[in-house]
Amino acid sequence: MKTAVAPLAHEAAPADVVSELMDIYIEKGTPAFMRTVLALFCGGFATFALLYCVQPMMPLLSHEYSINAAQSSLILSVATGMLAIGLLITGPISDRIGRKPVMVTALFCAALCTMASAMMPSWEGVLVMRALIGLSLSGLAAVAMTYLSEEIHPQHIGLAMGLYIGGNAIGGMSGRLITGVLIDFVSWHTAMLVIGGLALIAATVFWKILPESRNFRPRSLHPRSLLDGFTMHFRDAGLPLLFLEAFVLMGAFVTLFNYIGYRLLAEPYHMEQAFVGLLSIVYLSGIYSSAKIGSLADKLGRRKVLWSTIALMIGGLALTMFTPLPLVIFGMLVFTFGFFGAHSVASSWIGRRAIKAKGQASSLYLFCYYAGGSIAGTAGGFFWHLGGWNGIGLFIGSLLVVALLMALRLAKLPPLGEVKA
Repeated sequence: MKTAVAPLAHEAAPADVVSELMDIYIEKGTPAFMRTVLALFCGGFATFALLYCVQPMMPLLSHEYSINAAQSSLILSVATGMLAIGLLITGPISDRIGRKPVMVTALFCAALCTMASAMMPSWEGVLVMRALIGLSLSGLAAVAMTYLSEEIHPQHIGLAMGLYIGGNAIGGMSGRLITGVLIDFVSWHTAMLVIGGLALIAATVFWKILPESRNFRPRSLHPRSLLDGFTMHFRDAGLPLLFLEAFVLMGAFVTLFNYIGYRLLAEPYHMEQAFVGLLSIVYLSGIYSSAKIGSLADKLGRRKVLWSTIALMIGGLALTMFTPLPLVIFGMLVFTFGFFGAHSVASSWIGRRAIKAKGQASSLYLFCYYAGGSIAGTAGGFFWHLGGWNGIGLFIGSLLVVALLMALRLAKLPPLGEVKA
């Protein structure tokens, strides 16, 4: 931890000393750093496990409730949609009452709602509980990036953010993997209870070990203050591009994993559901890339790294368009590697680019991120019905071309409010 020597009581504190006292950062290699990244790792794990555990169930739910692929995708889209809306509320609330209380409450509520969803007697009841899960998870998703940008030393934010997103990747992989395998042997209701129980454990660990905020300063919830922050962010040349980047990247990622199961269960593959669930191990590439590329961006600059990770996603998508299964799986691996690397770079860029109201800036980024997953994830169903995997490829490819053009535009912008970009 970086410390400062306080001035004597009778002396006036120079401005630079006051600034030093207010900014006591967590340094890499300290116990506090390890506790922070482990706690946020657990939080990211729980968030993504709860959010995406339903993805492998979509073909099964289509059969059980006699609904098509686009309708089945609502079990994910209503959660991500409500999460996106909740971000606009929980981010500013955390600016007022603090980061940790909001995140802890969010995790426990989401875990309990997941267990309740397993007991719903109707499809409509399941969707209502999924909406509440998304709303609850907004409390962690909106605040985690802001907490890291406030508490971690600026030189190590990329690494810390990458480790947090690595937790997201493991959570997304584990949620899909556990339910994807379990539903071949037990009911999807039981699988949801298992995921909810694991999330409760992760929430408890998070609550116990996450250090209290030391650099948090309460901000007014007055509508005028919120409007001023909103206006400031959208006047910046770079932040709106990062918000749109989040929308298209997440939209592309969710669409691929929403419908790859339908493809692999059908001809010519006719794969077992358990094996399709096991393909979630491709998330391991995202676990590695989020931390590695986040650290690389700290050294080389985000402008040089973001566009290259999007190019990797395009290459991975192209490989999935071929028929041989090894190429499809390798394409999924490359696509996932690129996505988590791109998200790690873009999300850490928000905290460096925003001058004030960082919580609100993170909330806007994540609002676009999850709105993209919700809107594009369901829209992809129509492309699936119209053109199968070729239709999906065309849709995702279009999103990624937009993402690449925005990344190249970001690379040309001068720094504003950043320590290092």
